[in-house]
Amino acid sequence: MRGYFAVGAEGLSKRMNLGTLMRSAHAFGASFFFTVDAEQKIRRAPKSDTSKSPGHLPTFDWDSVDTMDLPRGCQLVGIELTDESIDLPSFGHPLQAAYVLGPERGSLSPQMLERCDHVVKIPTKFCINVAMAGAIVMYDRHRALGRYADRAVSSGAPTVERPKHVSGGPISRTGRLVPGN
Repeated sequence: MRGYFAVGAEGLSKRMNLGTLMRSAHAFGASFFFTVDAEQKIRRAPKSDTSKSPGHLPTFDWDSVDTMDLPRGCQLVGIELTDESIDLPSFGHPLQAAYVLGPERGSLSPQMLERCDHVVKIPTKFCINVAMAGAIVMYDRHRALGRYADRAVSSGAPTVERPKHVSGGPISRTGRLVPGN
């Protein structure tokens, strides 16, 4: 899969959710993890992060939306259940993205929503657990940007495999010296 992504949450207060979200981010191949305005007591990986993700991916703890320092070109994607949000199954994931989820029993702050380049929602009847929502978004990104065969029309495995990627040959430019020729 090309590009990179990160996952984080604003205002988390439950250690088990933090650990489960961190473990899922590690499993799906996130490049880094972050928290914004998280309670001080949960800013380290809890026991629910059985993969010990901080040893495998950088973790950033920002005190506020204003102190967030994402890489240049990284688009911030809020995950929030609002009428204006884009349905996740219809969303085109950016190649460089940081996905941010809201706190338990709450929503992304107005400051965070203002900072987001995109806001998407998981089409559910009501809000779901923050760690579960994060895993669903990461799965959708993986499915959308990974190289998988198209889904089968009927139940079961796909009937046609996705062709292997083939790199093109060298591009020849007039007057350019190519080493070895």
